[in-house]
Amino acid sequence: MIYERIINSEQETETLAYSIAEKLKAGDVLTLEGDLGAGKTTFTKSIAKGLGITRNVNSPTFTILKQYEGRIPMNHLDVYRLADSDEDLGWDELFYGDAVSIIEWAHLIKEDLPPDRLAIQIEHLENNKRKLSFTPFGKRYEQLCEELFK
Repeated sequence: MIYERIINSEQETETLAYSIAEKLKAGDVLTLEGDLGAGKTTFTKSIAKGLGITRNVNSPTFTILKQYEGRIPMNHLDVYRLADSDEDLGWDELFYGDAVSIIEWAHLIKEDLPPDRLAIQIEHLENNKRKLSFTPFGKRYEQLCEELFK
């Protein structure tokens, strides 16, 4: 099942992201897809605030991975630059560790993603309006979506 929400402002994005962050646990994996400028990094910044991260969060495009400490640590990955790479970069250690992992452009490492995860598609509609589509993979994420979208 796919859960959808239309967001009309950055404030609504922040509110939704906080709601998600409150329910996250170590080892959770969120994947983010969307065109350039769709709001993937903005969404990630809001999740980070909800996790109690006070450092500035920005896209790790050139470094691939940035790690942050908060109530739960957070791994922020932007795998766009790995489109043609077959290297094993230690995904298991990241995805099954003690942090929440948020992966932008996750379709580029689809074979390496854990089977259980929450896939989030962000589509820019007009002005500040976005459509967020949530596809849960696995029981944990199905329950998370049911709680969020009651």
